[in-house]
Amino acid sequence: MNCRHCNSELTNSFLDLGFAPPSNAYIGTRNNNTPEIYYPLKIMVCNKCWLVQTEDYARFDELFSNNYAYFSSASETWTMHAKHYTQEIISQLKLNTKSLVIEIASNDGYLLRNFTSNNIPCIGIEPTDSTANAAEKIGIPTIREFFGLDLAKDLSKKNKKADLICGNNVYAHVPNINDFTRGIKWLLKDDGVVTLEFPHLMKMIQGAQFDTAYHEHFSYLSLSTVERIFSKCGLRVWDVKELSTHGGSIRVYGCHDTHSRKTNKRVEKVIKQEMDYGMNNMSIYESFQQSADSIKNSFLEFLIQKKRDNKTVVAYGAAAKGNTLFNYAGIKNDLISFVCDIAPSKQGKYLPGSHIPILKPKAILSEKPDFVIISPWNIASEVVKQHSYISEWGGKFVVVIPKIKIIT
Repeated sequence: MNCRHCNSELTNSFLDLGFAPPSNAYIGTRNNNTPEIYYPLKIMVCNKCWLVQTEDYARFDELFSNNYAYFSSASETWTMHAKHYTQEIISQLKLNTKSLVIEIASNDGYLLRNFTSNNIPCIGIEPTDSTANAAEKIGIPTIREFFGLDLAKDLSKKNKKADLICGNNVYAHVPNINDFTRGIKWLLKDDGVVTLEFPHLMKMIQGAQFDTAYHEHFSYLSLSTVERIFSKCGLRVWDVKELSTHGGSIRVYGCHDTHSRKTNKRVEKVIKQEMDYGMNNMSIYESFQQSADSIKNSFLEFLIQKKRDNKTVVAYGAAAKGNTLFNYAGIKNDLISFVCDIAPSKQGKYLPGSHIPILKPKAILSEKPDFVIISPWNIASEVVKQHSYISEWGGKFVVVIPKIKIIT
């Protein structure tokens, strides 16, 4: 395999998690006894442009199917994050009724509804029918396609160039990152701005966040690599904002490379942080596997000990993170009885690979478990606040990444 960006041969491994089904391929009751498709989950690093990327096995149209079960608006933390971003960017760019906002991977309209409530025209681009249906129900015009250069050209011909293109946690999800970025270049007005949010690779390594690796994540991104990709495609990163979401993300602000917009010193600052940490040195990548294995082993030891102690353990959040962790550790429902999730799209189904049943949150009240594993650890504070009642029977929350931590 060659690098998806610079086409250099890939020979260096970053992380090998064996074989696993797609992390969002939740299993319906009718299919619980049928075979699943497993793909290798191996991540490589390019020693030329430092793009970290999955090996090519799964097709993206198989990963993002029409019955895609992830709905962004299910998380209160995430919807508030979207609302704050909208307020900030509307003011910063002075967007109004004559502007056009296009969101790539608009999901269920969780973000664009904040623009429509301000009478700012918008278009969502979302290939999965399940989430696109939800967006259209709240009045978000949605194009049901995967984004790339061809779609950007079609929209441009229809006079649909954007003042703002936004993409939250989509840049890491595209197999052809060059084509995707060229599409942004084509669709952006001369003075338009693009903002892209994605988990910061440096934070992933620092926090041993190996559970954020799954087939839907084709790329794992540093600012220095994104700046290189932008430059090759005729764009320029002119600002960056460090975020706490997903265990540490960044939001890049881009424009045409010919635009006179001044580059903020924050760009140089974050790139320097990456270089100081060693993001252009192979040794920083080669040690990541050991961190993942150590966490996996500690988690298994924890669960086995609780089983011996006759303690009941369940999980909260049928999240992709949890699926990566559970499948790499080989966990089944003998160690974790069930997982609860607030999303109706997941309830009544089973986790891929582990086949742990997904129940409504009220099951925690009924079963009164001793321990609740929070698989989406990035919203742990939200989960603890919503389900603090488990302390009534002495229940405790547990997060696993970057190490086992019991929350009392």
